[in-house]
Amino acid sequence: MSEKNMTGSELGEKLLASVRQMKAGNSARATHVEPSAVAQARLAVGCTQSEFASLLGVSIRTLQEWEQGRREPTGAARTLLRVARTSPEALRALG
Repeated sequence: MSEKNMTGSELGEKLLASVRQMKAGNSARATHVEPSAVAQARLAVGCTQSEFASLLGVSIRTLQEWEQGRREPTGAARTLLRVARTSPEALRALG
C-alpha cells in the first residue's frame, strides 16, 4: 500500500516501527561530517566559538565563516590556528 493510501493508524504504526529501528541502531543511513581544520583546532583547545574567537582576536562570525569553509584565515590567524592544532596547551595558557 502506498503511503498516500494509508490510514492514520497504519501511518502511525509505520512511524513507530521506524523509531524502534533507529533506537536499535538500525537506521537506514548514517551521515558523518568531518569538522573543518579550524573547528578541530578550536575543539583541541577546548573553547566555545565565542572564547576561541576572542582568543584569536576575530569576530564570532568570522570564526564561523572559517569553520564552515566559506572563508579562509590568513596571516597571523593562520599561524595561531597552526599553534592551536599542534600545541593546544600553549593557546589555552593564553586564555
